[in-house]
Amino acid sequence: MKIKPFQALFPDFSKIGSPDVFCETAKEAFPEFRKQGLYREFPQAAFYVYQIEDGHRKHTGLIALNEVSDLKDGKIKKHEHTIHVKERQQMDLFLEWGAMLKPVLLTYSSVPDIEQWLQTYIRQIPAFFTTRFQKDGQIHRMWPVSAPDDISLLKNLFAQHIHAAYIADGHHRTTSVALLQEQFEGQKHSYDFEHLFCIFIGADELDILDFNRVVDLPDSWQAETFPEKLNELFDVDPLDEPCRPAHKYELVLFAGGRWYALRWKQTLLESFPPEQVLLDVSLLNQFVLHDLLGIHDVRTDRALYDYVQAMRNRHLKNSAPLSKIAYDAKLQLLHKALGTHSTVPRVQGGKLKAKREIRIAGIFRDMPDAFLRMIVVHELAHLKESEHNKAFYQLCQHMEAQYFQLEFDLRAYLTYLDAGGEPLWPSTTNPTPGADG
Repeated sequence: MKIKPFQALFPDFSKIGSPDVFCETAKEAFPEFRKQGLYREFPQAAFYVYQIEDGHRKHTGLIALNEVSDLKDGKIKKHEHTIHVKERQQMDLFLEWGAMLKPVLLTYSSVPDIEQWLQTYIRQIPAFFTTRFQKDGQIHRMWPVSAPDDISLLKNLFAQHIHAAYIADGHHRTTSVALLQEQFEGQKHSYDFEHLFCIFIGADELDILDFNRVVDLPDSWQAETFPEKLNELFDVDPLDEPCRPAHKYELVLFAGGRWYALRWKQTLLESFPPEQVLLDVSLLNQFVLHDLLGIHDVRTDRALYDYVQAMRNRHLKNSAPLSKIAYDAKLQLLHKALGTHSTVPRVQGGKLKAKREIRIAGIFRDMPDAFLRMIVVHELAHLKESEHNKAFYQLCQHMEAQYFQLEFDLRAYLTYLDAGGEPLWPSTTNPTPGADG
């Protein structure tokens, strides 16, 4: 990794009554806080050792800039899709403030030489600042590293030993800076779009929390026989005692008073493009919670994006990629449409490129999954067939065998609503237009 020191702005805690309140409001009030002198600038370029103590252990890492080229070269690994509207918000804030308030959290396979150097350094000198956050019960400490020899040593250690880092938090901040670099490439400006604002924390310094799901099975199902229903998706083996998954693509199930080890079938994993990043949680949501159990909880733009992309990857692997998928609360009201598929021209890196988007009417946030699936199938079919012709409807029926019946049922329900009927599925989401609950 190619890291670089920088002059950091940091809160002047001697002028701040509550660190909790300050940090919660800084993302809206940063320009005003800066005018009030609530930030100080470190006098020279430096790296910054940062430590968070949360009651049971201390987590220590290094704050630094890192070249955006490492992202483009695949050394900074992503595992989440990003949403265009959130990227645009981040880009606008960066341009307005000329600063990024929160670093991207990058983790890496711990390197003993780096971890030992950081621990030795913070034992030798007092912390530059120490502050307590009451809400989370945490103590934060920071030590600047400004000596040229120390800076040179750290740069060499990171270049020699860290060949890949993984985004643990901050996907939208990362892609926003990369997009700004492309947008302003070759232009004169005062911003640094060549570097990401990062905190590097080794994997041994992080706590990876368990991801658990508790599910009520349908009344007609028995917990004792539920593992048998998973045989098409997993290799299922009984366990003598509870344990945690040891590797990727492994899950552990407790059902009917017994524990089971689950491993995704290799044939299922191979059905996805080899370059696609697969997460166990996404596979679980799609194939078990959604497909097997019929649990429909696709209320946010992010969840809708994953939902549509999973269906596209299953049925239309070679179709044009989608740059944006989102709910649109105004779609049905203004355009009398339940979904739209559009091709939007955008300037990227000085070139005009076509970006494909799918928008789904906000009413589907609280519709049954079958209705949402029908309209998603309809819009995906437009990736291959632009007209509502025979080939179009054959493709719809290929992706959803009950397409015509679901379309009829949906139109009947919408007619019922237009006649003044009460919704059969009351809204449980934020009624604000465009809200992403």
